[in-house]
Amino acid sequence: KKLDLEKCRQLGLIDKKENNSYYDKYRDRIIFPIYSANGRIIGFGGRILEKNENVAKYINSPESSIYSKRKSLYALFNSKDEIRKKDKVFLVEGYMDCISLHQAGIKNVVASSGTALTEEQVGILSRYTKNIIVLFDADEAGLKAADKSIELLLKQDFDVKILELPSGEDPDSYIVKYGREKFEEAAARS
Repeated sequence: KKLDLEKCRQLGLIDKKENNSYYDKYRDRIIFPIYSANGRIIGFGGRILEKNENVAKYINSPESSIYSKRKSLYALFNSKDEIRKKDKVFLVEGYMDCISLHQAGIKNVVASSGTALTEEQVGILSRYTKNIIVLFDADEAGLKAADKSIELLLKQDFDVKILELPSGEDPDSYIVKYGREKFEEAAARS
């Protein structure tokens, strides 16, 4: 395709070995394209397919002139119309949480992509709604992230609700196990 391999490296798609040959950083991973709010691909996330203790579970594009993790929300491009229509957004942690909810028909969902919610992300969300339901994993890390996110959202005058999942569940496992109807019932009680 005659691509500039050095630019591909700077964008994080490939990297160099010690012998200066290039290799695919996302090999043996499922790749999640990350879109800007206007629909352009700005980065990628990759998750390993098979459990391997010696390899990072997720890798993401490095910060670049077109991608800043602090200023990006996964699936915002696909969700923004539904967020405006429902005047509400579900905030989840990961790609699969977001995708599973979308597949179940819940389309007003974005993910912070496993990072702590940032002021920039809150500012972006405020363009679409001030009503948010925080739905992080029901583990220690998820609860800590939820606490920090809630504090940040309240400072920006969001109406914040929390959807607590049963211990050991995340949004992906919950929607697969219980379905959309049970999810919507739980959300209505939050």
